[in-house]
Amino acid sequence: MRWTGPIKKVAPFKYEIPSDYRGVSGKLRMRAPAYIYASDEMIEQIKHDNAPEQLANVSTLPGLAGSAMAMPDIHWGYGFPIGGVAAFDEDEGIVSPGGVGYDINCGVRVLRTNLYYNDLKDKIHPLVDEMFKNIPSGVGSKGKLRLGRQEMESVFEEGAEWAVNHGYGWNEDLEHTEENGRMSNADASFVSRKVISRGAPQLGTLGAGNHFLEIQRVDEIYEPKIAKKFGIGEKGQITVMIHTGSRGAGHQIATDYLRVMESAVRKYNIELPDKQLACAPANSKEGQDYFRAMAAGANFAWANRQMIMHWVRESFQNVLKEDAENMGMELVYDVAHNIAKHEEHIIEGKRRRVYVHRKGATRSFAAGRQEIPVAYRDVGQPVLIPGDMGTASYVLVGTAKSMEESFGSSCHGAGRVMSRGQAKREFSVNGIKGDMEKKGIYLRAATKHVILEEAPDAYKNIEDVVESVNGAGLAKKVVKLRPLGVVKG
Repeated sequence: MRWTGPIKKVAPFKYEIPSDYRGVSGKLRMRAPAYIYASDEMIEQIKHDNAPEQLANVSTLPGLAGSAMAMPDIHWGYGFPIGGVAAFDEDEGIVSPGGVGYDINCGVRVLRTNLYYNDLKDKIHPLVDEMFKNIPSGVGSKGKLRLGRQEMESVFEEGAEWAVNHGYGWNEDLEHTEENGRMSNADASFVSRKVISRGAPQLGTLGAGNHFLEIQRVDEIYEPKIAKKFGIGEKGQITVMIHTGSRGAGHQIATDYLRVMESAVRKYNIELPDKQLACAPANSKEGQDYFRAMAAGANFAWANRQMIMHWVRESFQNVLKEDAENMGMELVYDVAHNIAKHEEHIIEGKRRRVYVHRKGATRSFAAGRQEIPVAYRDVGQPVLIPGDMGTASYVLVGTAKSMEESFGSSCHGAGRVMSRGQAKREFSVNGIKGDMEKKGIYLRAATKHVILEEAPDAYKNIEDVVESVNGAGLAKKVVKLRPLGVVKG
């Protein structure tokens, strides 16, 4: 459905849905204008999707702080649009599972190495094959571990720290992970038995859909001093990107608490323009129960990515017969894409505590914030933006403007322009693989269906997306990465 509502350009790469779009009175009026960050060309593409209507819906929710906004990768989601960012006052606002999504803490991490393209150009195929063999992937994939309920509860509460303590990685990895890989408010007693039973066999698995492992080379360096801080010094350097989330555990947490929120909407007399926005007051029992369970799901995802990274290092060691430490396989950073955080921001000149919902959006904190690893605090947080499997990915850095305008948020990826069903009808496996081979990209995938669903042309142009957030000042380009080998679940 094409969106036909009012929208006007208010700054370069910034468009406004006016607050009177829903009228000026009534409980379902917009509480503030909503904003979409995009180029002039991209905004026309965005109008072909009705996601701006979802953004306007978010603007009606109680306790909205500042304005709701969306990044250039915006597209239709459950309740909130994917690519959406909204903050709600800690006392008067709400928390909503739709503002986080089903794949809680779907996120991405990047490893740097001391290796260069010339070292690996003849080893890409065996490396990809080894990762494909070593890391379970695909729909319903099962991991290498068999953990009982008590141990799973520890995973939900300790996150990546649990993984490192059990030999999956290095202590330094935690320092370079958002929240140090562990939200401290997580409480496993707020997740159901079904969450644990779904999560237990999937810990340490890649999953399917848009999740991937990717060997990359540094293609361009835009900010050499910042890149060097991130451990990326030269073109041709090899990096590895990991993109996955909380698998069935996160999905079940969302499912469980959407039912809770539907009851809470009636209990607290919250009027909604869309029942998918089901929510509860942030300081209510239902709101806090969800926040604790969501944090547990986020911790599961960090443990999951930590374990996968360990097996990536192991795969490189197996093929190259070199120790991972000697190869400099250090974690640059790990960021969450689907999460709600209790943060402090200056909003309309006042310092406020709010629940920031980032759904298909990446934290983009500027230099000086205490949440940033000490090693990066003087330059800003790394912002990791994966492309689709046939195009570039980017490392950017957070900016002061993002703190002023978007609660320290940026985009999270390319964003779909085509449904998975349509992609299956329009593309062929041989055509996709042939195009990737021409670009020098080796692909291993669990099924032909995922190749079709994840066709590069099913996504927005990552260059346009990144140029939009760079032009809007929400994040600054640092490094461009090109894929050499891809594992798709």
